[in-house]
Amino acid sequence: MAIRFAALFLCLLPACFLSSTTTNQALDASAIAALRPGSSTAQEVATQLGAPVQVVELGRGSAWLYEHVREKQAGIFLLLVAVNGVDAQADRCWVFFDENNVLTHLGSNLQADQAEYDVPPFGD
Repeated sequence: MAIRFAALFLCLLPACFLSSTTTNQALDASAIAALRPGSSTAQEVATQLGAPVQVVELGRGSAWLYEHVREKQAGIFLLLVAVNGVDAQADRCWVFFDENNVLTHLGSNLQADQAEYDVPPFGD
């Protein structure tokens, strides 16, 4: 009987966890800043940033997506109640090329390092 009680007690103890997941390599802001629309070529972009995660054909041109995602998760388990919070932030960079594989324009948003561990408050 004591062993069953101890096993039940251990199963009902509160628990918590933290996890962090990353997808793809972080983007280098200085490498992105070194790219020059009108003169950088697709080969130079690939050398600076590596292989894109997605390539889209746009008529005679193309667009490449570079993406790095960081996800942080925290959770608490209390008896029969579980609370879990997830914050996923991403670095994304789109680069656009003309029919001659010359960079025409680019846009980036670097926020992956801003992911935080968070557990939503009880009662909200």
